[in-house]
Amino acid sequence: MATDQEKKNNLPNFFLSIKLKYVKLGYHYLISNALYLLLLPLLFIVLTHLSTLTVDGFFKLWNELRFNFGTLLLCLVSLVFTSTVYLMSRPRKVYLVNFACYKPDNPSQMCSRKLFMQIASKTGIFSEETLSFHKKILERSGMGNMSYVPKAMLDNPADKKNMAEARKETEAVIIGAIDELLDKTGVKPRDIGILVVNSSLFNPTPSLSAMVVNHYKLRGNILSYNLGGMGCSAGLISIDLAKQLLQLQPNSYALVVSTENITMNWYAGNDRSMLLTNCLFRLGGAAILLSNRSSDRRRSKYELVHTLRTHMGGDDRSYNCVSQQEDESKRIGVKISKDLMAVAGEALKTNITTLGPLVLPMSEQLLFTATLVARKIFKMKIKPYIPDFKLAFEHFCVHAGGRAVLDEVEKHLKLNEWVMEPSRMTLYRFGNTSSSCLWYELAYFEAKGRIRKGDKTWQIAFGSGFKCNSAVWRALKTINPAHEKNPWMDEIDNFPVHVPKVTPIDF
Repeated sequence: MATDQEKKNNLPNFFLSIKLKYVKLGYHYLISNALYLLLLPLLFIVLTHLSTLTVDGFFKLWNELRFNFGTLLLCLVSLVFTSTVYLMSRPRKVYLVNFACYKPDNPSQMCSRKLFMQIASKTGIFSEETLSFHKKILERSGMGNMSYVPKAMLDNPADKKNMAEARKETEAVIIGAIDELLDKTGVKPRDIGILVVNSSLFNPTPSLSAMVVNHYKLRGNILSYNLGGMGCSAGLISIDLAKQLLQLQPNSYALVVSTENITMNWYAGNDRSMLLTNCLFRLGGAAILLSNRSSDRRRSKYELVHTLRTHMGGDDRSYNCVSQQEDESKRIGVKISKDLMAVAGEALKTNITTLGPLVLPMSEQLLFTATLVARKIFKMKIKPYIPDFKLAFEHFCVHAGGRAVLDEVEKHLKLNEWVMEPSRMTLYRFGNTSSSCLWYELAYFEAKGRIRKGDKTWQIAFGSGFKCNSAVWRALKTINPAHEKNPWMDEIDNFPVHVPKVTPIDF
């Protein structure tokens, strides 16, 4: 047997790990500031040369400039013309004035995991094996006992699965979120020129966007869009669409509303591949106000830096991994394939490969390129280098689709518990609210007082199709939690909480 001393000697050299960490940080700062380091000697040489000039030398230089006045004037005109063309042709900046997340006023709409099991059992639809599967999912879901459900679901969701109840749910969420947003911003409804509403599975006629226009009496020439069937990533698709429209409409406000309907999408069957939506999806929604008015910069919270959309629909496995269909008993549900995690990983890899050059510091890009060349050209057997995105972003909002999704992203991007905290706490407190969950996560950052001026936040969302979408925001101000109103403010001191891998349900 090995002695204690031998075992001690086999431990990793933590001092070496610490040194390597600081070597990498030093390398990052060196490459990131290489331009300034190269300019300093050049500036020193120019200043040194100017310091040797005498008074006669300065007069000689002035005379040379006078004799070449035409050339100098032409250079100045060219410079002014080029600058004017650049300023006029560059994209309009898009600001996030504010946003609001829906939180029911009625605590009776909270649905604990035990209550969920009681409701599912009371329907009389599910077999014992199906109820056991429900219980197993919930125990490993990472969800707590305070997420919200529609009022119809608290009674008998199978009996209340109708258009009237679904409209009540969606109208309450959308109007609740927009009312709070308008109250925060002071913007009048008729000032809004662009409206984008997304709800993947509930798309009645008239549309939800038409419902918003009618309720708030928005102006007749509003550019109104209603996005459906685009899954949980539709929120960032809506942001990207609003951004594109704001490039064409000067001095405009764009209202983006993201939600999903639970009432109409309760699955009342026994196909295991369709039961995940019952267990994970919960009530929620968000309203976001964007502006391209330069006068709104001072009061806006964030500036939109990048949006990036990745669509894997050309691949059959990706296209079919999440789909709404009928089971053998002709009951409609959303079927989730076992390939979901693998597909999500591929979509994420494709998305970050495109996003990386836009956001990563040069030091990380050089390391990634060097590793890629070594593996592909020189056939060296080394691990692919995963860039450290924590050098590009201060905050991460990862779609809280479920514990498995968060674990997969954390593993792929080598993130830590602190970075993943807002996503895991959002899943625990509110469940999977589909396309709106990213805004509950950003609200968590604000409630914790973590947003500082200049901070960059990366929002990542996944959706059926299969899609992986990203949005990057830069904070225009330091967010003071004392001045905020969001769904976390009255309970933020209770978080974070420890979420075990398995939390038994007494049912």
